[in-house]
Amino acid sequence: MKRISVLFLAAILLQCAPKESSISLSDEIRQIENGLAEVIQVKGESPTTFSIEEQMKKFNVPGLSIAVVREGKLRWAKGYGIANSETGTKVNERTLFQAGSISKPVAALAALKLWEEGKVDLDTDVNTYLTGWKVEENKFTEQADVTLRLLLTHSAGMTVHGFPGYKQEASFPDIETVLNGEGNTGRIYTDTIPGAIWRYSGGGYTIMEKVVEDVSGMPLEVYMKNNIFPLLEMQRSTYNQPLTEEFLDNFSAAYDWEGNLISGLYHNYPEQAAAGLWTTPSDLAKYCIQIQNIYNGQADGVLNRETVEAMLTKHKNDWGLGPSLEGEGNSLRFGHGGKNAGFTNDMEAYAKKGDAAIVMTNADQGGALMRQIMLSISNYYDLDIMKPEVIEVVTLDEAALQRFAGKYQLDQDDSSEPYFVNVSAEGNTLVVDDLEDGDQYILRPTGELSFKDTSSGDEMEFKEDGSTLEFVWNNRFRLVKVE
Repeated sequence: MKRISVLFLAAILLQCAPKESSISLSDEIRQIENGLAEVIQVKGESPTTFSIEEQMKKFNVPGLSIAVVREGKLRWAKGYGIANSETGTKVNERTLFQAGSISKPVAALAALKLWEEGKVDLDTDVNTYLTGWKVEENKFTEQADVTLRLLLTHSAGMTVHGFPGYKQEASFPDIETVLNGEGNTGRIYTDTIPGAIWRYSGGGYTIMEKVVEDVSGMPLEVYMKNNIFPLLEMQRSTYNQPLTEEFLDNFSAAYDWEGNLISGLYHNYPEQAAAGLWTTPSDLAKYCIQIQNIYNGQADGVLNRETVEAMLTKHKNDWGLGPSLEGEGNSLRFGHGGKNAGFTNDMEAYAKKGDAAIVMTNADQGGALMRQIMLSISNYYDLDIMKPEVIEVVTLDEAALQRFAGKYQLDQDDSSEPYFVNVSAEGNTLVVDDLEDGDQYILRPTGELSFKDTSSGDEMEFKEDGSTLEFVWNNRFRLVKVE
């Protein structure tokens, strides 16, 4: 039910394991690898644990890579599974993955570096710096300027949430083509008053990229290679699109929801600041460590302390100048998730504690496994990155469950192909078989009319409208009983 499924972030509480100081590093890693569990805990039930290998098979994830930072140092990094099923290449800690939107907080360092050098101002109209292409003036920009601060914090009122990328055989547009909406996404412009609301916008980061290029006189990938990556010692990272020969010796291909290799191995992203970074968890760990060190006054690095403090200051929706932010004081965290075609990733780091965890997967369905790994890491080291969602289930009699059984059709535009699922009752659960995608969901009752899948977090809520029985999937999609 991928077309109508919304995965929810959730967590599960595991029993505490011995800490890294009391056992060998290999045993420490092994306990984390075997400490995965379902993302939702049922009150009164002990969770079943799984291994990374088991869950990779379950979620169709061919390969993944992990890095863990403890007390400001890389504690361990490890690759798992296959990077390319055609060649049999395995993932190791040096294998490059597409970072997806984790590209954004890393690329933001370029704009912050130019600000630190006095070449741009965060609160000046970006049209001051743009040459050739400009942000279109309209009734909204008449009321407030589009600035770098607003672009970095997703508050500039810009259109275009994200980018699907381009297949290998597709023409590869330049940045102005993307900005003008002449690629495979819409035109990027302001459709609300800058600064009025928070709204995630990859389009806004593409404008930020254009500012960096126009002010520095370099393409973003060159600016990052010359001015940012050396200071971070990120030697296995690049914004080159397509991927260049120097990195072709060890990169991961991309895999779809069923675990099938994506045609052409991966998509290309000319929207480099928003989605074009190739990197490793170990390199992202270096980013986290240096930001932590600067923030805690140990030493300046890629930026100075004043700039990093500004970067980790909350704006609308708890967003910093690049990363998302959560918590306060000693519990302040910075990070970002990332999703490109065939890649799913997450990066979470504490600002003051010197801890971080990065998980990168080469699959569309990597999110569920990624969250389970993050939970296992979080629990083992007491990082509190994720907290459990604890639900209560109820017991329904057989007749109550059987009345929900049947065939349901998605309520959608008449011009679309019909979309059906089948619902059956088994024990105290409802089993939903997606007749289009072939997926199966097992949902437990949380009320007389409500059910939840403890593996994925998917939810369904039934209601009767006269003689019609229907349910809403994830509070979003309506399906009506037809048989």
